[in-house]
Amino acid sequence: MKDAIRIESLTKDYGGGRGIFDVNLTVEAGEMFGFMGTNGAGKTTTIRHMRGFLKPDRGGGRISGLDGRPQASELMQYIGVRCV
Repeated sequence: MKDAIRIESLTKDYGGGRGIFDVNLTVEAGEMFGFMGTNGAGKTTTIRHMRGFLKPDRGGGRISGLDGRPQASELMQYIGVRCV
């Protein structure tokens, strides 16, 4: 089955033990996944990397095979809420 989300060794170090370190995650197409954690756990930082808003120090990720930094416009078709 195709990966909907793949994150490999994603790291962003803000210093002082703050940031995200070596995050690995795979969500297959059709899977339902909850992304939970305490305040400051790195949820928003991880999502911002996936959308291409931040540049990782190491590693990276893809959504439906697209990298958020160079392919932001193509990625938009897979993200968000569709109103009918």
